Amino acid sequence: MTSHPKVIRALEFYSGIGGLHLALKRSIVPASVLQAFDWDQNACQVYDANHGRHIAKKVRPRNFDPTDISSLSADFLAAYGANLWILSPACQPYTVLNPNAKGALDPRAKSFLHLVQTVLPRLAEMKAHPTHLFVENVAGFESSSTREILLSVLQSLDYNTAEFLLTPLQFGIPNSRLRYYLLAKLPPFTFPDSQSGDEQETKSPGPYHYIPSSSTANNTSRPWVDPRLISPDGVAENEHETSLEAIHSLQQYLDPNLDDAHGSLPSPYAIPDKVLEKWGRLFDIVLPSSKRSCCFTRGYTRLVERAGSIIQRNEELDTTSTFDTFLKAQAENHPNAVTILHPLRLRYFSPSELLRLFAFDQSFPNGSGSVFSHDQDQVQSQLKSHCQCQRSQTWSRADAQTIEKEFEFVWPKDTSLKTKYRLIGNSVNVKVVTELINFLYEDWEDGRRMEGES
Repeated sequence: MTSHPKVIRALEFYSGIGGLHLALKRSIVPASVLQAFDWDQNACQVYDANHGRHIAKKVRPRNFDPTDISSLSADFLAAYGANLWILSPACQPYTVLNPNAKGALDPRAKSFLHLVQTVLPRLAEMKAHPTHLFVENVAGFESSSTREILLSVLQSLDYNTAEFLLTPLQFGIPNSRLRYYLLAKLPPFTFPDSQSGDEQETKSPGPYHYIPSSSTANNTSRPWVDPRLISPDGVAENEHETSLEAIHSLQQYLDPNLDDAHGSLPSPYAIPDKVLEKWGRLFDIVLPSSKRSCCFTRGYTRLVERAGSIIQRNEELDTTSTFDTFLKAQAENHPNAVTILHPLRLRYFSPSELLRLFAFDQSFPNGSGSVFSHDQDQVQSQLKSHCQCQRSQTWSRADAQTIEKEFEFVWPKDTSLKTKYRLIGNSVNVKVVTELINFLYEDWEDGRRMEGES
């Protein structure tokens, strides 16, 4: 019978700035991340600042291969005694934004395939493989050969699996960031309406578009309806309204006092005139009252199309007509045509605003909640308190909520603005991951009770 430890012992791969770690902290299970692995030194420094020093380990690349976690062996990882793996491997081999994506043939997929095809089976032979796994990647992974390899290996090792395609919009967050997730756990545990077993060996039913759990918050236990896809003859209007009402407006995620209310002073995140002149018409522009924003990527502020939305602070002006006037003046070679766009007060989202949209920061400066102080000593105190909670014998959703309220994300000194945007764009949505981890361990307490009674 599978053992049920009092504290989950986790290893984190492709850890970035620690989004998976934070989600694990906020989940309903007591857990400790023993070691985190990443190749990016800046990411490791941010991770250390938020989760304690010496947890994140920079894996030195061989032959300057920047994705090489394939230096990790089964014997090395077995020494940690981990029963959970959480992984967010490189998405570039699978994203639709990469026209040259090669899937499993991409060198950046090498390290993940090494973990799946070589390390995990070897750990199973040693009876040292994790009982639970969590994998996150970009939408598109579900149709890749890497996913086929992953499922094949997991099935051969008797894991039960469940796959998902979820967006933060389903959790009330006004950001469209569709992502693929895979959860796996060893028997006797399984999933509701399990996708494992004989059915999956013949033909997989494909990913869920919701979490099939009665305990999941925000109505994510039923199929979600994207309001954009609703036709007059399709879904009932009241269901349409429910989908929209459940999503917060962007206003709640914006920094207070960042913009001059009268527009007389430029925002520190204002779009440069030269960018507006050449590419302004290609931006995805949203308003503070909007309930949607496009997916933010590592190229935000450096790329225009498909890199993330920008915000128009002046909601009184019509965006389309203002741009039409600008384009007409530009076509007539008006020397100051770009000034026509200035009253729109267009700007990029700030890093702190993106951290709220990615659910690293759960405060709402323009709604409920408050902004906490950025104090390193306070963060270390929170970490100490969290460790004390983990050593206790009981763990509840209230404990997870306490951690959620206390945590404050910090940036190490001298982290550049460009680096902040890149690292956030590479990260995960903490809220979505938290709910999935809760689902992954939904039957964990029952297993512990059964073990105690036997």
